[in-house]
Amino acid sequence: MELKTARLTVLVDPAKKKAFEALCARQDVTPSQVVRRLIRDYLVHHGVSFVPSGLDEDEEATVKR
Repeated sequence: MELKTARLTVLVDPAKKKAFEALCARQDVTPSQVVRRLIRDYLVHHGVSFVPSGLDEDEEATVKR
């Protein structure tokens, strides 16, 4: 799990935003959780390695993707 965060601003159609938020609410997840999962999956799909922010060196070695 990431310990540090950074803001990502995304502009979307208001109707899509409303539908997205409603779906997230029905699935009992926050829009931020869904976006973070989409980003992680996209990076993995494209073979991009990353280490979540805030991990120490020992944890880093076990999380390498």
